[in-house]
Amino acid sequence: MYRPATVQRLAGRLSGPVLGPGDDGYADEVAGFNRVSRHRPAMVLGARDATQVRKAVAFAAETDLPTAVQATGHGPARVTEGTGLLINVRRMTGVTIDPVAGVARAEAGARWHQVVDAAAAHGLAPLSGSSPLVGVVGYTLGGGLALLSRAYGFAADHVTAVDIVTPDGLPRTATARRHPDLFWALRGGKGNFGVVTAVEFGLVPVTRLYGGGLYFPGDSAAEVLHAWRSWTESVPEETASSLALLRMPDRKPVPPFLRGRLVVHVRIAHLGPGDEGERLVKPLREVAPTLVDTLGEMPYTRFADIHDDPALPVPYDERSAMLRELGPDAADDLLRLAGPGSDCADFMVELRHMGGALGRPAAVPGAVDHRDAAYCLTTLGPPGTRPGHVVDGMAHRGTGRSHLNFLTGPGTARLAERGYTPADYARLGEIKSRYDPENLFRFNHNIPPRAQRLRPPEAADLAHLTNPRREDSR
Repeated sequence: MYRPATVQRLAGRLSGPVLGPGDDGYADEVAGFNRVSRHRPAMVLGARDATQVRKAVAFAAETDLPTAVQATGHGPARVTEGTGLLINVRRMTGVTIDPVAGVARAEAGARWHQVVDAAAAHGLAPLSGSSPLVGVVGYTLGGGLALLSRAYGFAADHVTAVDIVTPDGLPRTATARRHPDLFWALRGGKGNFGVVTAVEFGLVPVTRLYGGGLYFPGDSAAEVLHAWRSWTESVPEETASSLALLRMPDRKPVPPFLRGRLVVHVRIAHLGPGDEGERLVKPLREVAPTLVDTLGEMPYTRFADIHDDPALPVPYDERSAMLRELGPDAADDLLRLAGPGSDCADFMVELRHMGGALGRPAAVPGAVDHRDAAYCLTTLGPPGTRPGHVVDGMAHRGTGRSHLNFLTGPGTARLAERGYTPADYARLGEIKSRYDPENLFRFNHNIPPRAQRLRPPEAADLAHLTNPRREDSR
């Protein structure tokens, strides 16, 4: 048990707020977007910069204090319960763009809308997800399945450098040439190796796209799903799409046409002119009458309009499975589990079309898997209502693995192994043994260190710590 004196010891080293249970501001400091679970640490630090993070991690190492990290709190897996230190990085929101190199740098608490807006001023875009409110770092460390990924690959594939404070309290910058094993592990291994204080990543030359959504009544679900499934087999890599079966509650702020009914939402993001997009989606528009049609040309800065994800905090359990294929029989299986007349209680059952650049290896290998998947199945449901029902029912169609960014809520921490091939999971465990042998960072989709402790980080790595920002690759 960590007593108030321990909180005061940490507070004495830092200028950021350091709070314990019962302190004013504690509840707000530990709250995240997904309210399905909440951290209850013995102490929480509201970090203002990388120096504060370094001091906090050094303190945690000295006192054997297990440590968690939170930015936006969209993806909780295992939370602190009356013990440990939570480092809240939401104040670290710096974003810079190098338009000549086509590279962005985002601090630990930056959200995607900040990067999108900053990059747009230079005719560039990041590989952001569907929501503008999700944190850049957590999303990217989990791989990053972007709206533009069929054309450009996973967001993690474009990372060029990661600034991290490892569990020994030392700052490092990992790149393809500096700490290459750590660089490999961070891009897909999530928060198992320390506190990432900033990431640098390549941008793409995108300013506009053809996008939006088609909303159909639920009684057309079979026709729409089969038509979309067939349509995805022939679209170009420049066309990304998903299909969601939505069961929204009958209350505000849900739009009236979605409340208390089953609705099918087809989401489109096409990198091409409007007339080309119109030709591509014509077969989908002809399947059934729509409730709402929002498709059209748009600047990339309006990317949030495509999925129209919730903007207010909400509790939900999330599960995912990567599917090998989606033939007619597989589509019928999904309809039985989640279509009209089923007992599905999930707010959303979504299929995202994979393939294209997602199926090709990264130029610099990382721990991101799923390059063999044809579709990603994701479900979001109210807490405690059979969160794995649909995903488990489709398991025989899957690759046996899950996308960890879409795996949140109580009980999901133990499922981390599903995110990787056996060989990659074993390698991640070896690297964990080297950098975090005591598993200080375990409030996450945890990759435990291998039982056999490996040698410490290379002596050559330590020699650069006097100037951690100096880079061989820059």
